[in-house]
Amino acid sequence: MTARRLLALTALAYAGMLGAAPAQAPGQPDPARVTAGTYTTDPAHTMVEFRINHMGFTDVFGLFGSITGTLMLDPAQLDQAQVAVRIPVRKILTTSQGLTEHLFMPSGAGKPDYFGPKPADALFNSTKVTPGADGKSAAIDGRLTLNGVTKPVTIAARFTGAGKGLLGSALNVGFEGTAQIKRSDFGLVADFPLVGDTVDLKIAATFVHR
Repeated sequence: MTARRLLALTALAYAGMLGAAPAQAPGQPDPARVTAGTYTTDPAHTMVEFRINHMGFTDVFGLFGSITGTLMLDPAQLDQAQVAVRIPVRKILTTSQGLTEHLFMPSGAGKPDYFGPKPADALFNSTKVTPGADGKSAAIDGRLTLNGVTKPVTIAARFTGAGKGLLGSALNVGFEGTAQIKRSDFGLVADFPLVGDTVDLKIAATFVHR
């Protein structure tokens, strides 16, 4: 079955259960839709993309998924928001089997080139949230633990939507974010300068109200 046909059948099933096709997507970029409370990640729709230069020619992309965590959010007190997530490094996705294997290759002596065969999960815990003047953006300061090293990181976050999930389920809120780190800060120094030091991160996160 093609992806287009699968999407069409899903839409028809949705319309049949509701009696009519939805007039718009369930989530909309309206902060008034957000309810205060504690949210948990939707691991299927929360991911971190990384991008790093390879030999000065092109950038290489990869993806972290299956992310779990919580968000405490009150629209009336955005500066009091807190987020904590766990990122399973071992589930990294790349488009190259050889690259993926290299990232988790053990070392004959000393430290492995990158993460080694049994890397600990990465952790991000916010320490401060500074809301933007537009009411839809924020700077999220926090501490990122990766490869056994903890460093401060700032995420430029933007609210992207809120609303009931499919078939009127729990409230969902969505955000996008960007950040930049130096891999050398986390002890990941192999193959420099053939592989760049600066890593650009792009984040897409969906949280579901408990």
